[in-house]
Amino acid sequence: MKKKTSLLIIFVISVIGVLFSGYLSYSELFKKTCPLGTCTNVIGIPACVYGFFMFLVILIIAHLGLRDK
Repeated sequence: MKKKTSLLIIFVISVIGVLFSGYLSYSELFKKTCPLGTCTNVIGIPACVYGFFMFLVILIIAHLGLRDK
């Protein structure tokens, strides 16, 4: 598999991850509801917030890799 194809797949998966974890984070932080039923907190912060930032970092790195010529 080529580098560009791999980065494109990672980019698409990270976009989906950012959208899903962003929705969960928004619901939990601002609506004060958990769409999945039970929510887990790590050091007082919902776990989905950590996932959002993890996917965001992966998205940025994949985007930078795709821009590289």
